[in-house]
Amino acid sequence: MTVMGERAHTSGISVEEFEVIAHVAAVESEAARFEFIGGRVREKQMPDGDHDEILRWLQQRCMQSRADLWMYGERGLKVENYRRGRARPDGTLAPSGTFAGQGEWADPASVLMVVEVTSYDSDTDQRDRKEKPGAYAGAGIPVYLLIDREAGSVTVFHRPDPEGGGYRVQCAVRFGEPLELPDPVGFPLDTGVLKDYVR
Repeated sequence: MTVMGERAHTSGISVEEFEVIAHVAAVESEAARFEFIGGRVREKQMPDGDHDEILRWLQQRCMQSRADLWMYGERGLKVENYRRGRARPDGTLAPSGTFAGQGEWADPASVLMVVEVTSYDSDTDQRDRKEKPGAYAGAGIPVYLLIDREAGSVTVFHRPDPEGGGYRVQCAVRFGEPLELPDPVGFPLDTGVLKDYVR
């Protein structure tokens, strides 16, 4: 069965129909992962080794700074205003145990931060830099951390404006510069190690 033939598809499908498509795709192929943002079904790239190492590094930093939190990988979240979108951030920082008893697509009410690490594909600009900030802010997620391998930068978005469709504040630094993650996360990152994980 072919679930989606295109990388992005604008459609009139409902969230419920999307959830069925995403579930069938996951059952039939471990390589097929989809998101539903801005009324578009998007295929999410499979990560490469450097992508995984960046997330491992960040998980380690989170554990050292905030042992009460856990960085969940690929956790399905209900996003956008009125929770009408579905996303699988590369990382989701939340108190340990947050997602116990929740299904494939969880309410993001307890999420403190989501993380995306860019992939080397044609959808990265539209997906991670343009659509995701609005989707995550619309869900009221306090912090969105974008590790942009192509640009060699890290951007932290915070102070969500759910009605305005984005974050009120964003701060970008080049790989190698320090970055302070704002409350409610509240710890610094030394981004120098990220230089080791870019092409």
